[in-house]
Amino acid sequence: MDFGLSEEQEMLRSMARDFLTRECPVSLVREIEADERGYSPELWRKMAGLGWLGLVFPEEYGGSGGSFLDVTILLEEMGRSLAPVPFVPAVVLCGLPILTAGTQEQKREFLPKIATGEAILTMALTEPSASYTAEGIATRATPRRGDYIIRGTKLFVPYAHVARYLLCVVRTGPGITLLLVDGESPGIKCTLLNTIASDRQSEVIFDGVRVPQRNTLGKRDEGWGVVEATLRQAAVAECALMLGGAQRALEMTVDYVKERVQYGRPIGSFQVVQHKCVDMAVDVEGARYITYQAAWKLSQGLPCIREVSMAKAWVGDACSRTCAEACHLHGAIGYTQEHDVQLYLRRIKAADLTFGDATFHHEIVAQQLGL
Repeated sequence: MDFGLSEEQEMLRSMARDFLTRECPVSLVREIEADERGYSPELWRKMAGLGWLGLVFPEEYGGSGGSFLDVTILLEEMGRSLAPVPFVPAVVLCGLPILTAGTQEQKREFLPKIATGEAILTMALTEPSASYTAEGIATRATPRRGDYIIRGTKLFVPYAHVARYLLCVVRTGPGITLLLVDGESPGIKCTLLNTIASDRQSEVIFDGVRVPQRNTLGKRDEGWGVVEATLRQAAVAECALMLGGAQRALEMTVDYVKERVQYGRPIGSFQVVQHKCVDMAVDVEGARYITYQAAWKLSQGLPCIREVSMAKAWVGDACSRTCAEACHLHGAIGYTQEHDVQLYLRRIKAADLTFGDATFHHEIVAQQLGL
């Protein structure tokens, strides 16, 4: 079996790593953690200039016609560098559902704006129910004279405070509907939340927000199928980010144990330390294969509910273990803010919960097994 990437994909990986090493040093990551915007507009513009934001869109909408597997390669490199950009919210959570469910008018209006970096979009999905199921959606949109009136609360909405548009998941009766909401509409209140990853997630309150019915994405009351497909793509995207971060944490740890001397010898010469590093490497390699298997199936349009949930469950646990062990092998310094390894631990801990934790995805796999 050939698990290798094509020559073009290897070039994409190499270019992405070179660019992010140069343009996204850890000093920038730390700077952005203290910046209320939560991202670097300059880095965002440069990524748009490289064609990354439109990689998966057709050329007619300002993209380059790439595959989801290509996006996965980029995301792994972004995870490796902890790139502080709203790529997943804009491209995966909003761009892909617009591409699959939007009208021609909606595609022409929104996709080029995403591809050029002109507008940041995000999905307003999760609520106080903390559920990734249709039953957990309580925010309601009521029809009124050609518009919808939205009332409800969304939690942990990524980059909502800088988003020009929000793709809001609402209940419109018996079913779920997706509405494209102008982020500057009256009645929207956005409050930043404190998170372990120091990323920018918000509570968004919709208090009588008026949205034209023509802003419906897909069909009324039939939006949950689009949400489920998007969640599968987003789960694999998070797997790729975690994979890149865990790979970098492993490399940092191996370098450290080679140099750190204790009892007159490098601690990497002790068998117990060697075995811990091997366990980390096994976790990372396992995460890589299961992530790319799911990404390939998504790219090919093959059924992959089980594969995606297996990947999210395994990668979240494996990469959390890897980064926790990385901090442990660095000793006390690994848990301090001065050291870089804790940056990876915090990001991966947050990503592990995003789009469903291991328990949530274990239940999906069990259902797929007929249990």
